[in-house]
Amino acid sequence: MRTLKTSEAAAMLQVSPNTLRAWERRFGYPAPRRTTGRHRLYTEGEVATLRDALQEGLSISSAISRAREGLSSDDQFLIGALSAFELERADIAMEGAIALRSVERAVEEVLLPALDELAERNGTDSAPWAFAARWADGWLRRAQRLAPPPSRPAKVLIGDATRDELDPDGLALRALELFCLRAGARVVSLPVRGVSGIADVVGAYDPDAVVIVGAHVGDDDVARWAYRVRSAAGPLPLSLFRRGSRTVGVRAAQHRTLPDAPYAAQSALMAIIEEPRDSLADLSAFGEAPAAADRRRIGA
Repeated sequence: MRTLKTSEAAAMLQVSPNTLRAWERRFGYPAPRRTTGRHRLYTEGEVATLRDALQEGLSISSAISRAREGLSSDDQFLIGALSAFELERADIAMEGAIALRSVERAVEEVLLPALDELAERNGTDSAPWAFAARWADGWLRRAQRLAPPPSRPAKVLIGDATRDELDPDGLALRALELFCLRAGARVVSLPVRGVSGIADVVGAYDPDAVVIVGAHVGDDDVARWAYRVRSAAGPLPLSLFRRGSRTVGVRAAQHRTLPDAPYAAQSALMAIIEEPRDSLADLSAFGEAPAAADRRRIGA
């Protein structure tokens, strides 16, 4: 997906960069993403859609409304495709969404809202939901394989506390993985119930941050996994994503809660990793030691 700098987007729209930024502030459109250096990058398809609306002689407010209407129809197209169990049409819907947006925005503005709608309509224990969720899981995994190689010294270890790929939080986990990969980080996800041999993986991977994702697995199991990770890696920033009211058996000061939206969570996580370690809250005790009986059972 091609992106445009502010000057390039302004030239396409035949306005000044100041005017473009004024539209962004007033209308929230076009909505750029930010580079690590805080520079704006606009999606070419979104800017082109606005340009076409302006060329019809519409006012800026009407042109933006027209452009947004075109973008908002993409999730309905995807919902229709998945409701009809048409995988190829679902893939086409996402191809169209990416033509007008970045991958991150296509996932957050089209894929995830469509899946939320289908979950509400059918329930997450239904066959139609399973069909849609498995397609979405596969699409997100394919997008991960197409992500550029790592470009920054950031390694994220995700503790997967979701039920399975049919858990709506599981799709948010896949989106978080994708966004971290596209931000140039390395990502490894492991189930939090798999404590055996975790020290070997952590020692070889040497993560910079740990994220617990999902609310399906209970606090005791998560705390046990986190304790093993901490024992192998030492103090690390710990964050929670989509965990609801659950914690990991530690004080609130010892973990961060990431926003529920995957892209906002990825941005917050990268900021945490880049903080000087001595500026972080006391996170060295994340994951309480298991109770004596549990230590004997898991060999701690």
